[in-house]
Amino acid sequence: MTPLAIGFTGIGVLLVLMALRVPVGIALGGVSIIGIWVLRGSNAMVGSLAVLPYDFVAHWSLSAVPMFLLMGAIVYHTGMTAKLFNVARLWLSFLPGGLAVATNLASAGFAAASGSSMATSAAMGRLAIPEMLKYKYEKGMATAVVAASGTLGSLIPPSILMVIYGIFTEQPIGKLLIAGILPGLLTALVYTLLIVTRCMINPSLAPRYDSSQITWNERFNSLLTIWPIPILVFGVIASIYMGIATPTEAGAIGAALALVIALLQGQLTWPVLRDSIKETLHSTASIFFVAVGAILLTRFLLLAGIPRYLAGLMGDWALDPLWLVIGSSLMFVVLGMFLDAIGLMLLALPILLPMYEELGLNLIWMGVLVIKYLEIGMITPPVGLNAYVVKGVVGDTVALPTIFKGLVWFMAAEAFIVGLLIAFPEISLFLPSLME
Repeated sequence: MTPLAIGFTGIGVLLVLMALRVPVGIALGGVSIIGIWVLRGSNAMVGSLAVLPYDFVAHWSLSAVPMFLLMGAIVYHTGMTAKLFNVARLWLSFLPGGLAVATNLASAGFAAASGSSMATSAAMGRLAIPEMLKYKYEKGMATAVVAASGTLGSLIPPSILMVIYGIFTEQPIGKLLIAGILPGLLTALVYTLLIVTRCMINPSLAPRYDSSQITWNERFNSLLTIWPIPILVFGVIASIYMGIATPTEAGAIGAALALVIALLQGQLTWPVLRDSIKETLHSTASIFFVAVGAILLTRFLLLAGIPRYLAGLMGDWALDPLWLVIGSSLMFVVLGMFLDAIGLMLLALPILLPMYEELGLNLIWMGVLVIKYLEIGMITPPVGLNAYVVKGVVGDTVALPTIFKGLVWFMAAEAFIVGLLIAFPEISLFLPSLME
């Protein structure tokens, strides 16, 4: 059996294991270890296990991941998320589908303070879905808007996926994080237009919220309750953009600011601190475990010669880099139906990265597109994880097929957004270009 055949066999076994719901880290690591052993023997396998995981986990930039996760956990457990949704509700309830619009924009705000799509969906689901169902919103819309807008946590900085992509591709993480701002805001805007348009055409989807009892004093006073969120967002993004701090230091700044704000508000209780730290440790360990498996997979595929083989094929027929971008889109969307975001990214990058480099594609721009593809995968059946997060929040109140049916409209919106990002790379590259 040739090394190429062994490599492709390993990829096939890996996809089967993931389809069987074997934990991603175990599937990646197990296939890679056995593959390296088959290709190079036990010494190479032991050497890879001894060196590669440590070299990756000890990477200084990765310390940004637990810092961003801790910041988001503190924001949620101290009730800042609830206040953010309340402000959006008070100010936007007059619009058609006002509560859904409020959920979408509040999710964008929470995404800028958490960096996690699943955390955003879980937090906003607990707050917004009961409120929308109370006012007789169509169940598919009420749940789908939470699942879809939760994906903004992958794009709007700080983004955990952006940090991992930057480390893996050796791109400046600061520029990657800043590159996600305009695409993230564009996504929130398109979602808002979609919600308002659908509710204007079919008012039964979202009966009008009675905002006549809301006074302007209530609206303006509510703004005073969310002052921590702008401070956190500005503290993180501005410190990176202005070159004051590295992304790693910015993560520490965000976590420290969240702790200080919670302390000043009298909300930094022992249960809040304990739950925030536990949640951060659990999420960090899960991410790192998957990442280590992906690093081993990279070595296995490299030894098998798959990246070099595929890059050679690409150099033969892809005269226009646009075909590679379109091909990547299709691959990510299809595989995203079955794999989780981190596992998919770290499985695909060892194969696609040499091709991107061969054709001279801008890896900052491709980073935004890759994260966008992963967002689409998080709402695509049958394994759209954000849909399952929302299902876990609503229990038996809403059936899973109803959630996915509502998400079809947001998938169409995502196709439109991806088209804009491919046609106009400047949307992703404008802000990073100002940092040079």
